[in-house]
Parts: sequence; structure tokens; C-alpha cells
Amino acid sequence: MPLKKINTVLAAVFILFILWFGTEYILSPETTAPGYGLPSWPSGDGDGFLVIKGIRDVVLALVLGILLVTGHRRALGWVLLVEALAAYGDMANVLAHHGSVATALGVHGLTATLMVVNGLLIMRETRAVAAAPASPAPQPA
Repeated sequence: MPLKKINTVLAAVFILFILWFGTEYILSPETTAPGYGLPSWPSGDGDGFLVIKGIRDVVLALVLGILLVTGHRRALGWVLLVEALAAYGDMANVLAHHGSVATALGVHGLTATLMVVNGLLIMRETRAVAAAPASPAPQPA
């Protein structure tokens, strides 16, 4: 299978996963939140903070989806690299608050690392295209 097709499938999987996860936080934060990895959850009106996480995830997925659908592959690679920071941030948050190490590393850390790998593969795939000039430079007469 060509590298471009593998990269496209991986990016689509990330987009769908992030979109699904974000939507779950928006629609039912109280049932989704325990899988995040923190030892305790806000009570009362604290659910609003969980919805914020869901909105963030949906927006991250939509940005990736737009770049994939419009064919901006090099930008998609860069954005995957940058958006991996959100998942690494989630991992650091869980670890800093004495949450589940397994969830921090196995969910957030693994997701972030796979996003970095996918981003780097897309950057590698598009390197030759980015380096080649679109048209030959005009020659003096």
C-alpha cells in the first residue's frame, strides 16, 4: 500500500476518533469523564469544564478534517504535529494530578505519539512536492 494511502487512512482514523471522543464529552460528560484518567471529577456545575474539553476535541478534529478533505497535505502534517501537543498536555495533566499512569501513557501518550508519527510520515510524503518548484524560473534573454 502506498505511503500516501496509509497516511490518509491514519489521519482519517485520528479525525474520527477525536471527533467521536469530543462529541461524547459534549453529550454525556459524566459517563465519558472517568476514562480521562484523573482520580476525581468536579461536582455540581463542574461538568461545564468537561464540555469545554469536548468542544476543544471537536474543533481539533474539524481542523484536521478540513485539511484532509481539501488536500492540503503538508499543512495536515504540520497540524497533526501541533495538535499532538494537546494529547501530550492531557497526559501531563493526568500525571500531574496523580491520575492513572496507564491511562496517561496508554491513551493520551500513545495517541499523541501516533499523531506525531502520522504527521512526520505526511511531512516525509510531501517533502519532495514542497521542494520541487512549480514552474521553471524565467531565463534572461
